[in-house]
Amino acid sequence: MPAPSNFLKSMAAAAAAKHGGGEHHQAATAARKQQHAVGFPRLSTSSKALVLLPLLLLAFIYLFVYPKEFELQSLMSSCVPPPGTYTAANGSTLSSASAIAYARKPDFRLLIGILTRADVYERRHLLRMVYGLQLAADPALAAQVDVRFVFCRLYKDDQRVLIPLEILAHGDVIVLDGCEENLNGGKTHTFFSAVAELYADAPYDYVMKADDDILIRLPALVASLGGVARDMYYGATIPCNSMDPGRGYMSGMGYALSWDLVQWVAGAGEGKNRFNAKPAMYDYPLPVPVDECSHEFVPDTIAVHRLKDNPRWAHALGYFNFTAGLKPSKFYKFDP
Repeated sequence: MPAPSNFLKSMAAAAAAKHGGGEHHQAATAARKQQHAVGFPRLSTSSKALVLLPLLLLAFIYLFVYPKEFELQSLMSSCVPPPGTYTAANGSTLSSASAIAYARKPDFRLLIGILTRADVYERRHLLRMVYGLQLAADPALAAQVDVRFVFCRLYKDDQRVLIPLEILAHGDVIVLDGCEENLNGGKTHTFFSAVAELYADAPYDYVMKADDDILIRLPALVASLGGVARDMYYGATIPCNSMDPGRGYMSGMGYALSWDLVQWVAGAGEGKNRFNAKPAMYDYPLPVPVDECSHEFVPDTIAVHRLKDNPRWAHALGYFNFTAGLKPSKFYKFDP
């Protein structure tokens, strides 16, 4: 047994060591707390809000927006006009295929094929304005009306470059590979036969052939077609003094066939109903008419034929007040 004095000394040394170690531990802890306080300062309420706001935004995007990604993409893509879209001066857009979003299903679908030549670029520009502005002025038209420019096989080097540019810009051109350009050599038959195949999966109710020198007032045409049978021939008749739709079948400035007749032309069945649209379809009023197909403009006009030059087009468009929507502006002025 050690001497009491030695035992007391040992106890005192142990206590001193323990006390010194505790102080050392406390000092180290205090130092760590001080270091922690320097590295991560205490945040105020506004600072916490600034930190949490981006985190909350990311959480919102992940939980609510990301699941709708495809819907958003679809919505954005619907804002871009598809090929074949006419853009009106007021900024509204219309398409020969699907640019107009109908609030309800259209009463019928009408395809207008304008038979023209590849070289008449200026005329197509005029016609795009004429029909595009009509569709823009009446977006609630009861029918879906699609306009296409139709010509036979291209035969010039410049056409093989310029026509593809038109297709890229407008998407409203049909090039018939089954014919050479001609006036009376079967182009119309080739057109109807091609349409029966091209649109077999989504047939139109009516297909209309029109010349490039005819002005068609679309609202009047749609209203007139809305009251006739879905299996019929519709148009003007030749000779000019005839009002019998049974004579001069498939003749004149422009005519529409129901889909069953389009198939018949291509080799299917046969239709029986015929409707004469005269006198609402007529030739341009000449100072000295050469026949009874020509007469003065009338308010209920459906179509005016033989607009062979720009002055005639201007006369007809002026009579029907096509520029009524033009608003005053400092950027232009027109003398009365």
